Amino acid sequence: MKKIEAIIKPFKLDEVKDALNAIGIQGMTVTEVKGFGRQKGHVELYRGAEYDIAFIPKVKIEVVVADGMADKVVSTIAEKAKTRKIGDGKIFISTLEEIIRIRTGEKGESAI
Repeated sequence: MKKIEAIIKPFKLDEVKDALNAIGIQGMTVTEVKGFGRQKGHVELYRGAEYDIAFIPKVKIEVVVADGMADKVVSTIAEKAKTRKIGDGKIFISTLEEIIRIRTGEKGESAI
């Protein structure tokens, strides 16, 4: 089982979510996050004053899938989140030892 975490631009969320639903992904967790990478933030002008925005708003998507679906999920996220501009984001893939559904006690892939 794999946990796939993707940090993407907020305006790409609906497109990524719809594409994941289309390939059969039924659940995901979405969190609003802030951070920076190579962008190092930017400066905004508000009422004549400059403000240094050190942390850029992003969205973090977390999806847990069976090993066989991981490549398809990663390629779908990468394709739909891409704008070809700096700050498109990153995808992290982790291996999970165990999953337990609290309500039923199911374990492993049946708990996904």
